[in-house]
Amino acid sequence: MTPKSSPQSLIAQAAQIPHLERGKLSIIRQGPDGPYYNHQFPQEGKYVTRYVPRHQAPAVQEAIDGYGEFNRLIERYVDETVQKTRTEIAAGAKKNKSRRHS
Repeated sequence: MTPKSSPQSLIAQAAQIPHLERGKLSIIRQGPDGPYYNHQFPQEGKYVTRYVPRHQAPAVQEAIDGYGEFNRLIERYVDETVQKTRTEIAAGAKKNKSRRHS
């Protein structure tokens, strides 16, 4: 389990990721000089495929990995904020029960 971070620090970490790219990078075939790559990604509700030159493949993969890390950080932010919200609502409900007037 990862240590708890403040919601603000999770957002700050996510904002530090320099490049983001959705999708998946795949080797479509091996050529005499090395692999040929395709990048598949969602766009306007459909999956699009584009060719990626060999020299760009590492940068595209790094951006895809950045998007995955961004999503993990945002999911942690949501989880922690939901837990905080539930705790605050439960605390408020307990206070309201003790304030009932007859």
